[in-house]
Amino acid sequence: MAVALRRLLHRWDGKIQSRLSPALRSKWNHPAGPKTIHFWCPVCKWGLVFAGMSDLARPAETLSLNQSLSLGVTGTIWARYCLVIIPKNYFLCSCNVFLGLTGFLQTARVLKYQSELANKNQDEA
Repeated sequence: MAVALRRLLHRWDGKIQSRLSPALRSKWNHPAGPKTIHFWCPVCKWGLVFAGMSDLARPAETLSLNQSLSLGVTGTIWARYCLVIIPKNYFLCSCNVFLGLTGFLQTARVLKYQSELANKNQDEA
């Protein structure tokens, strides 16, 4: 079964490549191109970035400090890693940079809210 599937995919790949221009063919066959996990990982990971951006509309009291900080740190660490691995994956790096920025922005919002809440409680007491 696996051999038949591999042959079918190889045949489809040949048909696709025959219709591509030389410039697109080089992108199609790139080590970080759409035939590899190096392409599809950032495509899926952008979902985390968009979810983080949609949280900008949520009130700060409903945000999780741990989750926001984790996203910020994870984005920063993996952005660096994307520039060390071979092949260098700039698409994944851009995704992780935005993930880190979004996470740290949300972290700042939560910390600001907690600070304002503590000041308000202190003034009342």
